Amino acid sequence: MRLSERSPAPSRSRRPLRAALALLLLLFLAAGCGYGSRASGAAAAPAVGTGPPLSADEVSIGYFANVTHATPLAGVQKGYFTRELGGTRLRTQVFNGGPSALEALNAGAVDIAWMGPSPAVNGFLRSEGRGLRIVSGAASGGVALVVDGDAKVRGTDIRGLRIATPEAGNTQDVALLHWIREQGWEVDPRTGRGDVTVVRQSSKEIPTSFRRGAIDGAWVPEPVAAQLVAAGGRVLVDESDLWDGGAFVTALVVVSPSFLADHPDVVEAVLRGSVRTNAWLKSRPAEGKTAVNSAIEALTGRPLERGVLDAAWRHVSLTDDPLATTLAEEADRADRLGLLHGADGTPGGGAEAALRGIFDLRPLNRVLARQGEPAVDDAGLGVAGRGT
Repeated sequence: MRLSERSPAPSRSRRPLRAALALLLLLFLAAGCGYGSRASGAAAAPAVGTGPPLSADEVSIGYFANVTHATPLAGVQKGYFTRELGGTRLRTQVFNGGPSALEALNAGAVDIAWMGPSPAVNGFLRSEGRGLRIVSGAASGGVALVVDGDAKVRGTDIRGLRIATPEAGNTQDVALLHWIREQGWEVDPRTGRGDVTVVRQSSKEIPTSFRRGAIDGAWVPEPVAAQLVAAGGRVLVDESDLWDGGAFVTALVVVSPSFLADHPDVVEAVLRGSVRTNAWLKSRPAEGKTAVNSAIEALTGRPLERGVLDAAWRHVSLTDDPLATTLAEEADRADRLGLLHGADGTPGGGAEAALRGIFDLRPLNRVLARQGEPAVDDAGLGVAGRGT
């Protein structure tokens, strides 16, 4: 794995309402599952470090049980977050995908979440900038178009095939639709019908559909891409090859703006834990891989197969840099496809203008400065358009 060295609780009066919202959310999400059989969205028992609490008694973070979220998986397991939080309790929730994590953030069930760029962008736009701030990067790369090894494909011509993505309008869906348009083919972004049939399925269902022959391939992140290869697929397009320098954002850290305003010290502590986890994962990759797979097994009931984990690990780069220019490009692609929506549900009128204020990298850059690391850039999309 190529690892870079980069990477609140409500007041007491809010806690009963927050608990009720969290319980209601979990009831809706309980039917979902990750790569194993256990329910996603379930909250773990809180963990607490030593010392006095920070400005909040507790903080809740959300993430997914997959390799692109290696930082929270390993950081929680190895105690990096609790050490930074001191006496502030750490609660965790695990989700199947960005929409459910975004719903939890909006409901106040989590304060900080790891998610992909598309749900982060849509969450920001639908809330007219009030719903979230991106405070750090998390992962780059680790996305591929995998097709059945027996499929009759000349070069990269997938016309006539059924290609799955995790969700309509999600990060990988936009990437596939953009790539299809670049080939000169036609597909309706809404229905998925056209020269290629785009099938929207959850990540947990895609490997089964692929093995059964219900789909011919998928444009998916790791470890799903590696699972499809293990099931007889072959990589037709590595998305890293489509970006200058091979880097593009696939996962970010977002926070509720109100929590950031009320508890900046807690957000900064979580970011310190994230940066230090990434540094450990880079310096101890074998141990890191084992820790991540142990966390996945504990959360889903089943670890990733060794070959799948190794393949996924090679293709994902963890980074504290949010790669802001690539986020802006991904949002612009979604806008051109008619998949970028504002608060009224209508397509946006230009991604760059609409995204100003989505980043607040000041807490991360304070952490990096203390580590002797250079600041990361928000590409002019920082709070109030001032940058960082």
